[in-house]
Amino acid sequence: QVQLVESGGGLVQPGGSLRLSCAASGSIFSINSMTWYRQAPGKERELVAGINHGNMTNYADSVKGRFTISRDTTNGTVYLQMKSLKLEDTAVYYCKAARSWDFRVRQGDFWGQGTQVTVSS
Repeated sequence: QVQLVESGGGLVQPGGSLRLSCAASGSIFSINSMTWYRQAPGKERELVAGINHGNMTNYADSVKGRFTISRDTTNGTVYLQMKSLKLEDTAVYYCKAARSWDFRVRQGDFWGQGTQVTVSS
């Protein structure tokens, strides 16, 4: 089992920045990719950014150039640096850890509890 704890969410004005963290613990040796997803009210969950052990990354078009995903292999933590935040970035952000190398949702993936990001003036 893998446990994930997200942190760093909050309220920010448009144009502001936040950094989300996802700390993994447990059987992290089995994890080959970690991905951030988000879900806004009334909308489907969508991929935001992912990174795998080969350091390959994947970003949603809506966040390219504004968000950066990175990882610290020494402590099993993945970060999402978010800049130039927009109103439409408001959502609950979830961290996903997976044995697979790609970033799709699969049965057996591990999920965190989510952290709220609200962009509002």
